[in-house]
Amino acid sequence: MKLTRSRNGSASPAQASAGISDPTYGARHVAIIMDGNGRWAKRKHLPRALGHKKGVEAVRNIVRVAGKMGVEVMTLYAFSSENWNRPEEEISDLMGLLRQYIQSDIDEFVENGVRLKVIGNYKALDSDIVAMIDNAILKTAGNDRMTLAVALNYGAQDEMRRAVQYVANLVKQGELEPDAIGLDHIAGALDTADLPPLDLLIRTSGELRLSNFLLWQAAYSELYFTDTLWPDFDKAEFEKALQSFGARERRFGGR
Repeated sequence: MKLTRSRNGSASPAQASAGISDPTYGARHVAIIMDGNGRWAKRKHLPRALGHKKGVEAVRNIVRVAGKMGVEVMTLYAFSSENWNRPEEEISDLMGLLRQYIQSDIDEFVENGVRLKVIGNYKALDSDIVAMIDNAILKTAGNDRMTLAVALNYGAQDEMRRAVQYVANLVKQGELEPDAIGLDHIAGALDTADLPPLDLLIRTSGELRLSNFLLWQAAYSELYFTDTLWPDFDKAEFEKALQSFGARERRFGGR
């Protein structure tokens, strides 16, 4: 039976009448800080590059799982603006994996109705990668089953700085009065302006911090931390995170 879901993320009438609950527990937008590739490799006495390669396999699996479950938006922290501080060889390996992932999965995105979106200053990457990304974005622009937002050369503080600059420019041009600036003006200038609010933010590997990821968007999202390293994060682990989300009462600052 094909599952359908209502726009508010709860079980649709078709699901309710059939006794089927929403497998996403109402989480329309899920973001993941994919952490632990290096530690996974170290524990297995493998090169760090193989940990990243295994991490790409986990990405591919979770994107498929999320799409089948009905998640509308999946945002993945793939490469932060701080990751440039890593060894040059590791950065080269990561960029190579990015090239391979786009080339190998673009047709699957089209087939499965996945729209690719990139947040962050990805235009600063190598020109061939930028061209591949632009082509993939264009090729998947009409897809509407799920949006995969990949954070590349991304930092939340920089994102907010760019948003504030945009709003400041509106004021400078006389299009907006300073006293009229609202939260919507800032939110509307963020990289995620066209995405629904963030519901659930997952971090793997046991670290308990946001690492400059979606700081504005996470204001009222639910946070889920797991000791599982990213390469081992599978369907069962994803379901645990969604179940935890479903068990919480979201108050959005109220009582």
